[in-house]
Amino acid sequence: MPRRPDPLPEALGGAFSCADAAAAGVSRKRLRAADLDTPFRGVRRRRGAEDAAAAGPLAEDQAIRRRVLEDARAYASIMGGRAFFCGRTAAVLWGTGAHSPGELEVGVLAPERAPRRRGIRGRQLAPTHVEVTTLDGLRVSSPASTWAMLGRNAGMRELVRIGDAFVRVPRGERGRRRSEARLCTLDDLAAAVAAGRRVGSAKLVEALGLIREGAMSPLETDFRLGLVAAGLPEPLLDQEIRDGSGRLAGIADAVWPEYRVIAEVEGDHHRTSRSQWARDIEKHTAYVALGFEVVRLTSAHIRPTGSAAVALVAGALRRRGWSPSPTRT
Repeated sequence: MPRRPDPLPEALGGAFSCADAAAAGVSRKRLRAADLDTPFRGVRRRRGAEDAAAAGPLAEDQAIRRRVLEDARAYASIMGGRAFFCGRTAAVLWGTGAHSPGELEVGVLAPERAPRRRGIRGRQLAPTHVEVTTLDGLRVSSPASTWAMLGRNAGMRELVRIGDAFVRVPRGERGRRRSEARLCTLDDLAAAVAAGRRVGSAKLVEALGLIREGAMSPLETDFRLGLVAAGLPEPLLDQEIRDGSGRLAGIADAVWPEYRVIAEVEGDHHRTSRSQWARDIEKHTAYVALGFEVVRLTSAHIRPTGSAAVALVAGALRRRGWSPSPTRT
């Protein structure tokens, strides 16, 4: 039976540099044991050190963030003190639902040289183009400067999705808006774009005009963009619906008050969670009692083309008096 490796000093944590391990008395042989990974040269990570898996409607995004965070913490054990995570890596760490990068993006301010290492994409950035802050104990580019960096290689829809995530105002208990928890504002994004010439500036300016504060998920962003592209009126987002006495009936994803139409974008948790299902039935019944027509949509209606969602919403709006503007010839 194989002998179990000697325990490591707890002070080293889940990921650590080989130099720190040597200083703590860990032998080179111990660093080659099967219970350790080598995510980067000069770094070891305990196998199974990652956090428990997330659950819920954003479980996939949370899992991606968890993996990137684990790698970032491992690299941070050997990262230079003035370096920081930036670009797409920072966007994932900020919890925007951005696609995971193949490599960690690590930035430095000019004239310092960008790092070069397997698994790392180094970037040298002008001091005017980035602000650096801390997140979960890591040095990262700020939300606004992170978003502006994505103009180099992100598509328009992804820029809007991530921008929506950065400016959204989370809600807490009983639906209270938590403005203090918002990552940044539209003005912050605009200021980052205006900070200086950068690759993708024109695309960033165009995306700014499409970002909205109330989209609470990438699926909701895709839904709204599909409606606008099809010529439907743009809805109000994340709206509190109250009865005549001021009692909160619910918080609707998208509302057309003039036509008394509500659209609800429902992730899979609306089906699998019994408590969520019960709340949905209660609030949709209340919306109907207040004179609204409710359109319930899932990802199958919205992706990949959004045509089904557009047809369902357009039908509800027409029934309530909306008619499309005549097409000019």
